[in-house]
Amino acid sequence: MNFAASPVLTLRLPVWRSRLLLLAFMSGFVVLAGRAVYLQGWNNDFLQAKGESRYSRVIEITANRGRITDRHGEALAISTPVKSVWAIPDEVQMDKAQLGKLAALLEMPPQEIEKRVSDTSRDFVYVKRQIPPETADRIAELRIAGLFQSREYRRYYPGGDVMAHVLGFTGAEDIGQEGVELAFQEQLAGKAGSRRVIKDRRGQIVEDMQSIKAAQEGHDLTLALDARIQTLAFGQLKEAIEQHRAKAGGIVVLDINTGEMLALANFPTYNPNNRAQLTGGSLRNRAVTDTFEPGSTLKPFTIATALEEGRVTPQTMIQTAPGSLTIGKATIHDAHAEGLISVSQVIQKSSNVGAAKIALNLPAESMWNTFNAVGFGLAPKLGFPGEVTGRVRPAKTWKPIEQATMAYGHGISVSLVQLARSYSIFARDGDLVPISLVKVDTPPPAQNVISAETAREVRAMLESVVSPGGTAPRAQIMGYRVAGKTGTAHKQENGAYAANKYISSFVGFAPVSNPRLVIAVMIDEAADGQYYGGSVAAPVFAKVMEGALRALDVPPDAPMKPIVLPAAGEEVKESI
Repeated sequence: MNFAASPVLTLRLPVWRSRLLLLAFMSGFVVLAGRAVYLQGWNNDFLQAKGESRYSRVIEITANRGRITDRHGEALAISTPVKSVWAIPDEVQMDKAQLGKLAALLEMPPQEIEKRVSDTSRDFVYVKRQIPPETADRIAELRIAGLFQSREYRRYYPGGDVMAHVLGFTGAEDIGQEGVELAFQEQLAGKAGSRRVIKDRRGQIVEDMQSIKAAQEGHDLTLALDARIQTLAFGQLKEAIEQHRAKAGGIVVLDINTGEMLALANFPTYNPNNRAQLTGGSLRNRAVTDTFEPGSTLKPFTIATALEEGRVTPQTMIQTAPGSLTIGKATIHDAHAEGLISVSQVIQKSSNVGAAKIALNLPAESMWNTFNAVGFGLAPKLGFPGEVTGRVRPAKTWKPIEQATMAYGHGISVSLVQLARSYSIFARDGDLVPISLVKVDTPPPAQNVISAETAREVRAMLESVVSPGGTAPRAQIMGYRVAGKTGTAHKQENGAYAANKYISSFVGFAPVSNPRLVIAVMIDEAADGQYYGGSVAAPVFAKVMEGALRALDVPPDAPMKPIVLPAAGEEVKESI
């Protein structure tokens, strides 16, 4: 072939074009080399992270939540190890047989599991959380690709429904949701740690590289609660509510000397170990979050104010005939027309007319000051979520009829915790101490509310309430002197008083010679025909107080004689 004869082969390109092409290639190589040097020499974080993402993981180390114990060290809330099953949807591979076995172990519909693991828009999905370790082991034996497990802790409450409203519960993330678990979340929770590990292609850890941050375990919490007294209080409250077919109720037990809460129970209640049923009104800690009109349990404070003001003495006679008192368009009634009675008998017989007449002889500010000083209208500062202040309107707004009815507990609202604490002034010679959920090593400083003389005079009146002729003989305890006051009030509904719905209550303390405990009981809507505080609430008080005093080895201060109780229907009916 004659190459020289071909015009194509004899064509000569310009020199600059070949040089330009060579320069372009050389520039590309320089850029690539520079980029490689930059990434691997100066800024290799990106490539390192991408590489490590194929095998290295940072996993969280769960912190163990602190225990909750009663004052004697008995465990009330503990954390038990459990497993959670999770999946990477893109990697899940299982046949129908494996799906069926997994559904049976997790107690879930197969369709629900398929729905969760088929959501490829997500990189991570929980299949089910907080399952027993033995169940998790059986799931691991199925060897389902893309399915993994992680360790967690689940809260367990040995006392179940007995302690529910005090302890509350935690959620799936082990974070407090109610009660003490929520109130002391920061102390109990601790802080999670983390560590770096190497995982194989199946997600299994093959090497533990380093600990990045150590987990900080939660701190234990010792409550003032006495598990023995709590169990007793809950059992007696539940029995009374079932016996009287009541809607609900609550009970509070306080140590008079320290202000410690030894027991708090409500009914209806719930089992915090059964997370599927943690809904509805049974979750309400009624003793802390609900208010009610205290009725005649407020009369001792009216009398104490009058004694402090020097307006009356225990022997001052009050004319209550004809058993009613009309103020404007309203009329106040007594259950019985008592006639001329002493101030002490106003408490013993629970006379509304007598209490109203004494109140109308007092400055409204004096009554308000007493109510405020004992904590009515103020949060009790227990730390419980949702604790209420109650309602006490400013004294300057009171009309005569309102001042008269407040004397016997109408037109004012309190919580059961507030009511229990307030009665400690009569047991402590006029002093009031803060109340505490946690165990107290040193009694807190007390605040003086009334004089010791006034406290002792009212204490004697309250003891007469429990004696024959008073409204609460069923509050008597063999071997112990008891003081207390009944309360019965119409229940408010939709801004008016319901005709046949009542709040029955009793608050008292014992032993009178050296008071140790104060107990407040409230029964909501007793429906078996009995509704007076002396018939419905006082028996609960007596049973719990007797058991608690004996559990605490409190020496008797009265003869060990059998208690003679009145026959049904023979109690002194109190004014409502």
